Amino acid sequence: MRVGDLMTANVRYCTPDTPLQEVAAMMVENDCGLIPVVDDPTLERVMGVVTDRDIVVRLVAEGKNPLELTAAEAMSRDVFTCTPQTSVEDCCNLMEERQVRRVPVVDERGRIVGIVAQADVARMASTERTAEVVKEVSQPG
Repeated sequence: MRVGDLMTANVRYCTPDTPLQEVAAMMVENDCGLIPVVDDPTLERVMGVVTDRDIVVRLVAEGKNPLELTAAEAMSRDVFTCTPQTSVEDCCNLMEERQVRRVPVVDERGRIVGIVAQADVARMASTERTAEVVKEVSQPG
């Protein structure tokens, strides 16, 4: 099975200058915990991601007001991606190695085409494989 078989397509994204409140609203509207940050709306190349955890742990816990910030100030820049052709097994290995719950899916030009989340793996992979991913991703860093 390939990532393209289970990824969520039609992903909402933002740019570095998108207000963080708008990013959070996108998360609510799309029932997700990650919004990719792209370099340019016409090129759609992933340069980072903003997660719900980034907002809370990186900003709110440090006393910063997220209503005054942009995606660039909250985003994680060290992004790991896969392609629709990546095997689900390789994607699961990446999630485990990097301890991430979601992986942006990009095409050959680096354009965002989807997201694979632990929930997608849980719906499509074996119970044993899903348990292994959850366990490894959740290990203390």
